Amino acid sequence: MSQELLLIFGVSIFAMAFAVYLIKNVMKRDTGTAKMQEISNAIKEGAEAFLRRQNKTILWLALVTTLLVYLLYTFQKPELALWASLSFILGALSSVVSGYIGMWISIRANIRTASEAMNSMNGALQTALRAGAVSGLFIVALSLLGVVGLFTIALYLGGLETSKIPLYIAGYGFGASFVALFAQLGGGIYTKAADVGADLVGKVEAGIPEDDPRNPAVIADLVGDNVGDCAGRGADLFESTAAENIGAMILAAMLYNGNSAIFGNNPEILLLIILFPLIARAFGLISSVIGIMSVKTKEDKDPMDALNRGYYITSFLAMVGFAVASYWVFGTGPVASAVPNAWWHFLLCGIIGILTSVLFLWITQYYTEYKYSPVQSIAEASKTGPATNIISGIAVGFECVAYPAIVISAAIISSFALGVSSGLENGGFFATAVATMGMLGPAAYVLAMDTFGPITDNAGGIVEMSQQPEEIRVKTDRLDAVGNTTKALTKGYAVGSAALAAFLLFQAFIVEIKEYSHNYNFPGVDVSQPPVFIGALMGAMLVFLFSAWAIKAVGRAAQAIIQNVRDQFKRDPGILAGTSKPNYGECVDLVTRAALREMVKPGLLVVLTPILVGLIFKWLHKMDPVVFKATGAEVVAAMLLIGTIVGVIVALFLNNAGGAWDNAKKFIELEPRDLAKNMGKGSDKHKAGVVGDTVGDPFKDTAGPSLHVLIKLLSTVTLVLAPLFI
Repeated sequence: MSQELLLIFGVSIFAMAFAVYLIKNVMKRDTGTAKMQEISNAIKEGAEAFLRRQNKTILWLALVTTLLVYLLYTFQKPELALWASLSFILGALSSVVSGYIGMWISIRANIRTASEAMNSMNGALQTALRAGAVSGLFIVALSLLGVVGLFTIALYLGGLETSKIPLYIAGYGFGASFVALFAQLGGGIYTKAADVGADLVGKVEAGIPEDDPRNPAVIADLVGDNVGDCAGRGADLFESTAAENIGAMILAAMLYNGNSAIFGNNPEILLLIILFPLIARAFGLISSVIGIMSVKTKEDKDPMDALNRGYYITSFLAMVGFAVASYWVFGTGPVASAVPNAWWHFLLCGIIGILTSVLFLWITQYYTEYKYSPVQSIAEASKTGPATNIISGIAVGFECVAYPAIVISAAIISSFALGVSSGLENGGFFATAVATMGMLGPAAYVLAMDTFGPITDNAGGIVEMSQQPEEIRVKTDRLDAVGNTTKALTKGYAVGSAALAAFLLFQAFIVEIKEYSHNYNFPGVDVSQPPVFIGALMGAMLVFLFSAWAIKAVGRAAQAIIQNVRDQFKRDPGILAGTSKPNYGECVDLVTRAALREMVKPGLLVVLTPILVGLIFKWLHKMDPVVFKATGAEVVAAMLLIGTIVGVIVALFLNNAGGAWDNAKKFIELEPRDLAKNMGKGSDKHKAGVVGDTVGDPFKDTAGPSLHVLIKLLSTVTLVLAPLFI
């Protein structure tokens, strides 16, 4: 086995071992009072019950899809049937495990974070972040292990041609994306239906505080933080890393094949270049470990400063790791003598990717944090009621897409130019893949920050429901505010990486079409052809229809929760008086059934639409090649291209508008309470802020994050099934 493979395996196993160390570090911490444990156990039971039922549903759908993939390939490309279906089911299982790990640690760390907050801010901060790091390190390491493990099996046991192995294992990314879509959808519908129901009846109608134990939906709301933001996002970022690793390997093989005069027929160089993306990602894992352990704060300091410092350390070390990987692969041996500038060109591409991630975090922070004018403008608009709040929030959402689009464009064109000037044929397209790998360098740390959010949110809920002293709630409120910011930032990071990945995976799709089409010359995406234009139109339509179905699903599930909470208040007036205990389990069960029922339709829409479009236009082309000049592959390429572009823009709008509405409400809540001046909690201004936050909830936590997965699922489903559309 080559030293490169040993390095990737070794670093992945080290990261998993370090995650186990962090589990022990978190689990040995105090679990608080008996009342805190009672609340934590209720959250744990609800989250585990939901995920158990959701995973059962998803795995059945995955098994049916595996059989479908196998049968389609058996009739069209029988030599690919086994590898396509095997890699799909392995990717699906890995994605399920990733989601479960994120939720498992979160529902155990929440009470320990709450307990640590009773002693020190630093203890609570480190507990929540290290628990989040368990999820981040495990998921990124598992994505590396899954891809390199499949690659190694195919290389040494499958007897496959090395340059074609990434095409054979592309199903791994499809399986991961398939599960991630349903996990993100189901979790997102659950969390926002419970949140909307708890807020509208509790805060607006009954006038009780957030996380008040008298609210029957409060446990369902806290459960939702775990199944949506932890399990769903864990599966989401796993599929991101897995799919993009494979896409980059496909373009690496294209780079080698296009430079036979430089590389010759050298299997060692081929293996080295194909593994370059994984080597760079391995160094990113090491940098994340160091960054996570560097985070600490003082009682009087802003915890966000400590998290930002850890992120900057991680990003800097990821750049150093990229330099080592670039020099290792392109700076030594016959490659360096033929193209001496290639190594630092690709290093700069990796740095561009890392800087892109930093810029995305800054832009997201500007539009979603209440320190800045966009959020403050929404809070100001709330003075005159919910309508002006909504108008202002939508305007902020539309505006916020401009800077990210410019940053993505600059990253793609600058990395492409560096690749072209590297001296290697096809270097431009490979360089954009390298930039994507750079952006994913700090992925484990970013995922740790994301999981930090729901852990601190739950910790605040546990402190509030167990009626701890006010000074403890102040600490958890500070951490909760930081957690809301980190969740918004990681959504920005996710959509940024999805945008770069969309270009990477589109190029991989083109490479695959050319690889499998012997008597067909792929002409590109020519929208002057009616079938191709129709494909592009279908791609744009798919994004909006999917978003509509996801948001409507939240609305329907929330209506059921709202009615149940009203009924409980009506049946037992003692609940609001504080003399009776609400039936929390009734709400948890209700929203569980609603979320699982509602997630299937939009999920199947995304999976089946590109398959049907590709097969229908392939058949039409064969029936009448004069009218239908474009093949199924060309039509699907247009659908993929436009669908991903529109998906990125709409996801940015949904994520940032929702985040801005959320923090505008929190900004109002921080004001001194003065109902005469329409300020603070309980004022009409605050009620307008709650309405805006409620509108934004399914935007930022259901439709927006699910679009991240849709963008990559479109790419992976077409990548895996590309041979069937020719």
